[in-house]
Amino acid sequence: MSRIGKKPVAVPAGVTLKVDGQTISVKGPKGELSWTVVEEIVISQDDTGLVLKPRDESTRARAMWGLSRTLVANMVQGVTAGYEQSLELVGVGYRAAMKGDHLGMQLGFSHEVDIPPPPGIVFSVGKPTEVKISGIDKQLVGEMAARIRKIRPPEPYKGKGVRYAGETVRRKEGKKK
Repeated sequence: MSRIGKKPVAVPAGVTLKVDGQTISVKGPKGELSWTVVEEIVISQDDTGLVLKPRDESTRARAMWGLSRTLVANMVQGVTAGYEQSLELVGVGYRAAMKGDHLGMQLGFSHEVDIPPPPGIVFSVGKPTEVKISGIDKQLVGEMAARIRKIRPPEPYKGKGVRYAGETVRRKEGKKK
């Protein structure tokens, strides 16, 4: 039995939640998101919020139950508060700067890496070694952070590269004489 799926999704003030068949649309102060729930899940709306239940007791229905509830809750949080992911640039000469709405980064290559934001994503650079990625879609924010990190992942000997804020990099011992 899913413990996560049992909880109803609370709908805060200022958020409208519309159910059209298996499609859920959430509209809030930061924007609008929609998602189509799989057929194994039944959606119902009551005074406590949105309730999702499995259509039958199949393994797939039980697996999708908690996932569907979490994705809808993430949509509600995204349109109210939004999501943000921070990246740190560690290394001599590694820095980031905004070029209009694009993110320009110098990461030790012979050229500067220019990253255009996908729709719904906003980049911001507080310090030259910190990049913040924000948006209303949790999956898109995390995916964009992973793509930027993949350009120059932290290496284990000196720890240079792009890392998530607060990430610890396991360091290896160098050669011994």
